Amino acid sequence: MSMVLFASVVRVGDGLPLSASTDYEQDKELQETKKHLKGLSKKLGQFPDRCTVKIGQYNVNFTSSLGVGYLMVCTENYPNVLAFCFLDELQKEFIVTYDTKRINSAVRPYSFIEFDTFIQKTKQRYNSPRSLSTKINLSDMQTEIKLRPPYQLSREDLSSINGFSLHTPSKYKGIAPTQMLELVTLPGIVSCVLSVLCGGLNLLRGVHAIESILQNDDEDFNYVIAFFLGTAACLYQCYLFAYFSIWRNSKSFLALGLICLCNMYLYELRNVWQILFHVTVGAFMTLQIWLRQPLGKAPDYNV
Repeated sequence: MSMVLFASVVRVGDGLPLSASTDYEQDKELQETKKHLKGLSKKLGQFPDRCTVKIGQYNVNFTSSLGVGYLMVCTENYPNVLAFCFLDELQKEFIVTYDTKRINSAVRPYSFIEFDTFIQKTKQRYNSPRSLSTKINLSDMQTEIKLRPPYQLSREDLSSINGFSLHTPSKYKGIAPTQMLELVTLPGIVSCVLSVLCGGLNLLRGVHAIESILQNDDEDFNYVIAFFLGTAACLYQCYLFAYFSIWRNSKSFLALGLICLCNMYLYELRNVWQILFHVTVGAFMTLQIWLRQPLGKAPDYNV
């Protein structure tokens, strides 16, 4: 069945959503298309004022005028003429209802959510051909589309825009592990160097402990395990400092706990100052991991 599924009004300058139709559709592919729509809305200024693009089994059509963009998602068999007549109606009503000054001064997303009522009513009309046929003049829009057809966006057009792609959704959920972190500070570099130093000392002592075991059967092999676990914990903290991962702060705290436990077990082989040095470096490294947070992301305006 051909129909309009979703529509939204955004500010062209920054992609701020001003209004959108209420959507109860749970189809996964439609939800994925809406995510692309959200990314596309932030780049409308880079495209002609009337465009169409096919995303999966849906068509996305949009127009822009006077700093405002009007976007809609419809089934792939929905007539192009009706789609742009629909957007044209939204544009005319929105321009009449809201002045430019109020649009430019909007700060919060969906500041004109009351316009949703008009979008819903218009969507219902365009999804019911019997009630629609007597209320619009298709000939004018057909002529306009023939004279100035909408620009057909390709995958290359979309992929050329930084941060926007039409790849299939990943099975990985949440924030991507490759997310950028804040710039490294001098204390962060110092803590990383000290942590590597502690890891190297633990590794060296672990190797010596193995040599002692080979020469003397009375030596405790658990000391070797403690040294190597301490090395792994120190190096893992360096990894957490350099790269983003899920539950990064919690992992750094667990690594600190492992460092403390290993040094408590090794109290017979180390003096108080050595143990204090290793624990302090681990705590300092944990603090730097907590301070180096992911770079801020744009607000997520899901409807």
